[in-house]
Amino acid sequence: MRRKKHWNELTTGQKASVFLSSAVQLSLLLAALADLRKRPAAQINGPKPAWAVGSFISFFGPIAYFLFGRKKVGQPSAFGQSR
Repeated sequence: MRRKKHWNELTTGQKASVFLSSAVQLSLLLAALADLRKRPAAQINGPKPAWAVGSFISFFGPIAYFLFGRKKVGQPSAFGQSR
């Protein structure tokens, strides 16, 4: 079994990678929660509390919310008409 590295044992590149992935994950989480807060429940597939909890699941929760949680309401189609 491999021993986990401590923070001071990581290279500068590895530390930067940890910071970057953390910043992306936090940004996705905050964007999903902000969107959930302002979007009416009628425009969301499923219960808002469930999507809020699901947003805390790593990168997958917020991405799943943006892909599957929001209803596509009133967006113009390829022919310029609303659906």
